[in-house]
Amino acid sequence: MICDGIEDFAAALPPMQAVAGLDLGERTIGVAVSDTFLSVATPLETIRRRKFGQDAEKLLAILSARNIGGLVLGLPRNMDGTEGPRCQSTRAFARNLARLTDLPIGFWDERLSTVAAEKALLEADTTRKRRAEVIDHVAASYILQGALDRLRHLRADP
Repeated sequence: MICDGIEDFAAALPPMQAVAGLDLGERTIGVAVSDTFLSVATPLETIRRRKFGQDAEKLLAILSARNIGGLVLGLPRNMDGTEGPRCQSTRAFARNLARLTDLPIGFWDERLSTVAAEKALLEADTTRKRRAEVIDHVAASYILQGALDRLRHLRADP
């Protein structure tokens, strides 16, 4: 089920289940997961993209093994907020994935998430080789953490 807004996504989430965040790239998919209280995002792994069927199979295996209750996909908007070809590709991935799972799927604006992840890795004095290995799932955790922070505010609002 694809949710239009974060409010719809929040309403569709089952209680006490973690959420996964995805950073969809052309060659990789960064995966991050939350705790069951939906407070902290943790980078998990990077999937090397092949064909959609293989990518979905690997992703669904991760989601099943971790009892994930929903998915947040980073939506790569342009800096002016408009949606370009990469957003269309992300939305197409979500539509295809929604045919294979009943999990609620939401979107989160991912502008500058990779930049923030790169900065954090540089501050941690991570080697160039290691940064290349982990940048995608660290970026996924930035995307997921943004969504989790918004979900927490939604729950706090009367």
